[in-house]
Amino acid sequence: MGVQIVTTQTIKCKNCGSDAVVRFGSYKGVPRYYCKSCNRKFKADADAFHGKIPSEYVSSAVNMYYTGMSINEIRSHLKQEHGYYPSKSVVWGWVEKYTNQAVKQFKDYHPQVGDIWVADETMLDVDGQHKLWFYDIIDTKTRYLLASRVAISRTTNDAESLMSEASKVAGKNPKQVITDSNYSYLDGIEKAYGSDTEHVQGNPFQPKDSGESTSQIERFHGTLKDRTKVIRSFRDFETLKQFTDGWLVYYNYFKPHESLDGKTPAESAHVQYAVKNWADLAHLPITKQAEIKTHKVSLFPKPKKLKIPLDNAFNRKRKPRLGKPHLTKYGALTRRVDR
Repeated sequence: MGVQIVTTQTIKCKNCGSDAVVRFGSYKGVPRYYCKSCNRKFKADADAFHGKIPSEYVSSAVNMYYTGMSINEIRSHLKQEHGYYPSKSVVWGWVEKYTNQAVKQFKDYHPQVGDIWVADETMLDVDGQHKLWFYDIIDTKTRYLLASRVAISRTTNDAESLMSEASKVAGKNPKQVITDSNYSYLDGIEKAYGSDTEHVQGNPFQPKDSGESTSQIERFHGTLKDRTKVIRSFRDFETLKQFTDGWLVYYNYFKPHESLDGKTPAESAHVQYAVKNWADLAHLPITKQAEIKTHKVSLFPKPKKLKIPLDNAFNRKRKPRLGKPHLTKYGALTRRVDR
C-alpha cells in the first residue's frame, strides 16, 4: 500500500504578514480569514476584500485609460471581453481610486539619476475654456520624470518649485539643466540650485550630442498630448492635477521604453519595486477607510446667477398673448390681445 503525502499551506495575513490567522467562513466558494494580529479580514484569492468586481476588470480598465483609450472605449471593451458594461461613473471611480493609490505607493522612491536634466512646459486644456501650463523635468540618462507641475502662468516661482521638487525626488542637485528660452527659468534655476548648476538654453532642433537639445522632453510631450487629446479637456484643476500625478507614476514605473531596451525609467534608475503594473497595484490590500476621496475644487468658479427678489418675481409684467386673427364688422383684419 502506497504512502499518501498530504501537504498543508500556511495562510498568512495579506495585510500584515502574520500567521495568526483563523478561518472566517466563505463566500461563493472562496475562503475568508480573520487575522488576530491586525484584526482585519481577507480573502484567499487575489481580489480586494471589499471588491464586487474581479480585480482584472479594474486593473485593465485603468491601464487602458492611461494607454490612451476613452472611457466609452473602455466600457465597450469590457462588455465585449467579459460581458460587463459599467457606467461612466464606475470607470471614473476606478481610475480615481487607483491613481491615488499609485501616487501614494511610489511617493517615497528615490531614483539614481544622472547630472543633466531637461525641463520644458506645454499647455493643456481645462473645461474647454481655459488653458493651463504643464511644467515637467526629466533626467536625460534614465528618462525618469522627476517632477511635474500645473500652473496658471509661467513665473519664476513656478520654475523654482519644479526644480525644488525634482531635487527632492533625486536627492541631489543637477550639474546642468537644459531649457528653452522661457524667462521663468532664468532666476528659477538659480534660486533653487544656486550658481553651482549650469543653465543651458537650447531648443529641440539642436543635435542631441550638442548638449543643447530639448528633443527628449519634446518627445515626452508628444506622448502626453496623444493621451490628452482623447480626453479633449479636463473638468477642473483637480482632475488635471490628478491625471498628471497618475501619468508620472505610469510613465516612470509601468511604461517600458524602446530607448531603454524595454526597461522602465525606474528600472533604468535602479529603483527596486515590486508593483510592476496596475494589476499588481489592484492586488494590494486596501480598506474602505484607507481609500482617498478626492475633493473637487474648480480653479475657475462659475459666476453666480442673479436671483430675482421675491416681490419682483410676482410683479413682473407678462408678455401679451395674441389671439387668432378675425374680421371686424368693418372688414379689417385684427388680433385679439389677451392680458
